[in-house]
Amino acid sequence: MADDLTAPLGRDRKNQDAPRRSPIPAVVAGFLGFCLVVFLGWAMLGDDPLGGEPKIVMATDVRAAAKKAAEPSPGAAKDEKAEPGKDARSGGAQAAARPAGGADGMQTVTIIDGASGNRQEVVVPSQAEQKLALVDAKLLEETRHGLIPRVSTDGARPLVAYARPVASNADNANKPRIALVVGGLGISASSTAEALAKLPAAVSFAFAPYGTDTERVAARARAQGHELLVQLPMEPFDYPDNDPGPQTLLVSLAPEQNADRMHWVMSRFQGYVGIANYMGSRFTASEAAFAPVLREVAKRGLMYLDDGTAPRSLSAQIAGASGLPYAKASVVLDAVPTPNEIDRALARLEGVARESGIAVGVATALPVSIARMVNWAKAVEARGFVLVPISAAAIKPKAS
Repeated sequence: MADDLTAPLGRDRKNQDAPRRSPIPAVVAGFLGFCLVVFLGWAMLGDDPLGGEPKIVMATDVRAAAKKAAEPSPGAAKDEKAEPGKDARSGGAQAAARPAGGADGMQTVTIIDGASGNRQEVVVPSQAEQKLALVDAKLLEETRHGLIPRVSTDGARPLVAYARPVASNADNANKPRIALVVGGLGISASSTAEALAKLPAAVSFAFAPYGTDTERVAARARAQGHELLVQLPMEPFDYPDNDPGPQTLLVSLAPEQNADRMHWVMSRFQGYVGIANYMGSRFTASEAAFAPVLREVAKRGLMYLDDGTAPRSLSAQIAGASGLPYAKASVVLDAVPTPNEIDRALARLEGVARESGIAVGVATALPVSIARMVNWAKAVEARGFVLVPISAAAIKPKAS
């Protein structure tokens, strides 16, 4: 009896009415926690900065693209009658081309997201210009650096294939001709865009090989009618204090090594008519180093432009011995890059053209140089001159 009175109440009683706890919430919480840990780990360690962005996959094989563009499309006639944007879906997006609203030679493409319905307008080269910008597959050779120009098996040469035709009529047959070349393009995006937007198509463009988007920008320049050159970095007398950049051709290297570096430069983009020097006062004065380079230029069906900055250059003599189409700058327009001096240089260029019938002016893609050339070009025809691409100034000198 005493034990019953002193024992704690309910110690020996089993609580039959207590509810049992379900394990499901704990399992769900554990699963969600695991998912959160996996997501945070992927977010911290994953390398996908464009995750979730729309993607477009395009072929980069120049030869395949050129071949496809050359083949007639069986449904071309039907497609021409189709409504803009109809059946132009890819990956849930629809594209409609509108010629209006773009710059000269450009068209506005509207991209419609199939999921959200959002619209985005992008200005791209027109289809006609894209065809003009295509390169001919038969004029390309595969190297370890990529595709470079060559003479085709049927004798076609890049210089001829990519040259911009010059209209010849009774009005301009006897007028003096002037060729302008703007170099250093492709490095400064703003200067390159300004040159593309403002300079007339007859002005030739020389691209440096170090730009990040050179291939696309060069194709656009060609599509707008500009002839192209690629600038080849060569050793100056004060090298390496004055360094033209990676893959510079050096007097100390063997001809095979310089040829390999040259192929790297030539593979940066395609569709150009020739090679221009970039610096090179020492290299162009060495016949042993320079002659194999110009023979390679001639072998590949291109021309060579001497920019006139190296007084001791042997380009004229070596070009004559190699039968290489060749041109040399008559005037460096922005040797002193001020508006007044550039205007005076353009006046000297006109004087050379009147005396010899044709003159070549070169300039760097500086904003002041572009602005003065744009202003000069507006009235050049009214003053009795014809503005021509650089290929029209190239001659094939006789071997001496």
